[in-house]
Amino acid sequence: MTMKTNSGFVQNIEVLATENQNFRRVVYTAQHCQLVVMALKPGEDIGAEVHKLDQFLRVEEGTGETVLDGVTTAICAGFAILVPAGTKHNILNTGTVPMKLYTLYAPPNHRDGVIHCTRADAENDKEHFDGKTTQ
Repeated sequence: MTMKTNSGFVQNIEVLATENQNFRRVVYTAQHCQLVVMALKPGEDIGAEVHKLDQFLRVEEGTGETVLDGVTTAICAGFAILVPAGTKHNILNTGTVPMKLYTLYAPPNHRDGVIHCTRADAENDKEHFDGKTTQ
């Protein structure tokens, strides 16, 4: 069930994340945080990266590993990962089915509404948050 309001966003995040087929889809952008759903194919990863912002991720389906500053931890549905600013990190799908997850960036990291169907699309698009929010 989706509820649209004049301020904010209310939706079933588990359904939103598990039905997503795109590598990355920005769902909602507020002034100080951003909601993004992701789907990693078997053997795919997000790519090792470091942000100047904090990031929260939650796995809804699938299995894999997270690497935070060189420390690898097995993850599966229900796991939450908090990546403090400045931490080198990666998420890898080590399973045989797509890994579905969602992430919150604080502050926003991507342009509002952007959809990258594949990781290659994301790597070829040098977009970044431009200050425009969903509402």
